[in-house]
Amino acid sequence: MTTMTETSARFREFKMPDVGEGLTEAEILKWFVQPGDTVTDGQVVCEVETAKAAVELPIPFDGVVHELRFPEGTTVDVGQVIIAIDVAPGSGDAPAPAAAPAQEPVETPEAEAEPKGRTPVLVGYGVAETSTKRRPRKGASAAPEAAAVAAAVQAELNGHGAQAPAAVPAQAGAPEGGRPLAKPPVRKLAKDLGIDLATVVPTGKDGIITREDVHAAAAPASTAPATAPAPAQTAPEAPAAVVGSDSARETRIPVKGVRKAIAQAMVGSAFTAPHVTEFVTVDVTRTMKLVAELKEDKDMAGVRVNPLLIIAKALLVAIKRNPEVNAAWDEANQEIVQKHYVNLGIAAATPRGLIVPNIKDAHAQTLPQLAASLGELVSTARDGRTSPAAMAGGTVTITNVGVFGVDTGTPILNPGESAILAVGAIKLQPWVHKGKVKPRQVTTLALSFDHRLVDGELGSKVLADVAAILEQPKRLITWA
Repeated sequence: MTTMTETSARFREFKMPDVGEGLTEAEILKWFVQPGDTVTDGQVVCEVETAKAAVELPIPFDGVVHELRFPEGTTVDVGQVIIAIDVAPGSGDAPAPAAAPAQEPVETPEAEAEPKGRTPVLVGYGVAETSTKRRPRKGASAAPEAAAVAAAVQAELNGHGAQAPAAVPAQAGAPEGGRPLAKPPVRKLAKDLGIDLATVVPTGKDGIITREDVHAAAAPASTAPATAPAPAQTAPEAPAAVVGSDSARETRIPVKGVRKAIAQAMVGSAFTAPHVTEFVTVDVTRTMKLVAELKEDKDMAGVRVNPLLIIAKALLVAIKRNPEVNAAWDEANQEIVQKHYVNLGIAAATPRGLIVPNIKDAHAQTLPQLAASLGELVSTARDGRTSPAAMAGGTVTITNVGVFGVDTGTPILNPGESAILAVGAIKLQPWVHKGKVKPRQVTTLALSFDHRLVDGELGSKVLADVAAILEQPKRLITWA
């Protein structure tokens, strides 16, 4: 898809690209430029959120920002023009954009500073070969501290808002002249709390802003009204009106982005594929002993070893023994598509919602390789860096509800997959072992499958095989 349009010899337009696989829309989370800013080829101009992930978009040419077509928070269809660039500034007498007056605060020495050496990975364009330049958002260098927000608002009401920011000491929350360093989940948290990251003092490694830093910045802001004069204090009835208002009793959250995609996918799956769920409770004491031994094995050094690793390997062996379960239903062609590879999905809870990235060709990985892949998948998901490609093409999924202390559940299939395994909490319970009641490590597994292509016998075999391996882990060798 073409993402830019040449409207004249002077102006070029950049369209919202398809940053995923067949996605139709994306929400503009943040603009990093404003009309009048100079941009260079490869410079990130905005951050957008699709139904799968948050992605930074680079501009593919040099020039001066002429117009932003959509404000932050707008959901834009793929193919719509989102920004116009003047690629030949100064060559004509075209009137300045309407937003030009708001650019005056940026024409300061601080705003002219540009970060050096940043070479971001560019979606659809690769990595920029030269250092990129980015000017900060308007007013970022003069943004007030969170603790002085109430005082600044009061000054604005008195007609002196322009002088309020000048009295606030500068913060060290961003590299010189650049964008504050923070991971996507932290940026979203700051956005939700109304905190400007440029005002936050970072405590993380290499100057990265952490969640704790954002909460610390939000705390004084919540108490600022108590120390700043407020007109509402002259009206005693005002506080009662706020407490009794609907806005104080409930919060409405727009359904969009990842949450919207989850809702649509789950409804589509639940009412398209006839789900069947089977359960088995199993003694995993030997598996837990194996986990403890593997943690001390030098061949597993540097990777995380936990019960999920053995459960994942057990499921892969069960699929090898029952390959028909690794399939998909093609409604359009009325065919069952059997997969000869396993892209193992792992459900992960993130600040943006539940996502299911998958390990490509997990069936071909050794145990140390699988451990490394699981560790990378989980850390990437928690940091909010999971790409759309990492969530595409899954064939079977594991959801570990046991980490929340839950015994088991009836998971809903991911669209396009035929089976999902839920793993419950592993607990010490009384168990009959070798004719005697003894305390053993026990868990409950639940397998949901699409009954259109997986009948009860096949689903039962898969679940029984996983349980048998977890009870006797040596079967990982004898059955592999």
